[in-house]
Amino acid sequence: DGAGVSFATHICDIEVDPETGTTRVLRYTVVQDAGKAVHPTYVEGQYQGGAAQGIGWALNEEYIYGKDGRLQNPGFLDYRIPVCSDLPMIDTQILEIPNPNHPYGVRGVGETSIVPPLAAIANAVSNAAGVRMTHIPMSPPRILAAIEAEREG
Repeated sequence: DGAGVSFATHICDIEVDPETGTTRVLRYTVVQDAGKAVHPTYVEGQYQGGAAQGIGWALNEEYIYGKDGRLQNPGFLDYRIPVCSDLPMIDTQILEIPNPNHPYGVRGVGETSIVPPLAAIANAVSNAAGVRMTHIPMSPPRILAAIEAEREG
């Protein structure tokens, strides 16, 4: 009881190579209300972890099935998750607006961080590529297809 709602926004700059569809996250910032950040470095880690996972969902992570219905990328060699070299330093801004319904004033910090990345990245990729991306993951082949469709259309 009393967990309260949490609020966040994510801001990012992304570079898209129009020849290959490859993306690079240049800058990423998370601004989120933690209520009372009891342990600020842990809160920052939750923000950064949610952003990193969201970046993976938005840009690479996808289950690929063959015509026989079997999963084609069941391991981490084929299922592409972001690694350190794929990510910038994820900056965080912890807002502390106490939750009036909780005895310590805290709010959830882990769940909220996973929601904004998809929209923030979709908007940044769309802006950088010059074409609206509406399907995730926004992988290089999908970005190239969208750019080519825009040129032809």
